[in-house]
Amino acid sequence: MIKPRVFSDARGYFLETFNEKAFEHHAGFLPDFVQDNESCSQKGVLRGLHFQREPYAQGKLVRVVKGRVRDIAVDIREGSKTFGQHVSVELCGDKKEQFYVPPGFAHGFSVMEDETILAYKCTDFHHPESEDILAWNDPELKIDWGLDEPILSEKDGTKGKSLREITPYQG
Repeated sequence: MIKPRVFSDARGYFLETFNEKAFEHHAGFLPDFVQDNESCSQKGVLRGLHFQREPYAQGKLVRVVKGRVRDIAVDIREGSKTFGQHVSVELCGDKKEQFYVPPGFAHGFSVMEDETILAYKCTDFHHPESEDILAWNDPELKIDWGLDEPILSEKDGTKGKSLREITPYQG
């Protein structure tokens, strides 16, 4: 988690959404970001768990501009002590916190407020032929998405593979 410094006054606020020196200081390394993405979703939407297979695996620096999400990262690194385990964090536009999801993790989020805007920087370009989906509801993952009946895209609802069916990240 990265907590940027926010300068607020009666006019509004200002913050640096990315600073190489600050990121490297907090994380201990500096990724090479090459693409920025943004999505807007309604309350109840679930997106994920997405990843790109090697050699196009992506790291993502995720933040919520407006609204609130439960953000999930699942370790899919072959041989990792935490393979198949996940991290769950709440990100909201008011707090301005950011979450770095490294290559070798599947990523997804559930939306807790209408018109939630999520923005993220990626360490590799979108490569459609390398896209893959870890099933959001794989019982082995035991993820609490905070939703009773998620709203899913057709792809997220039908194309997801179980943890045992995906090709693990070799990195």
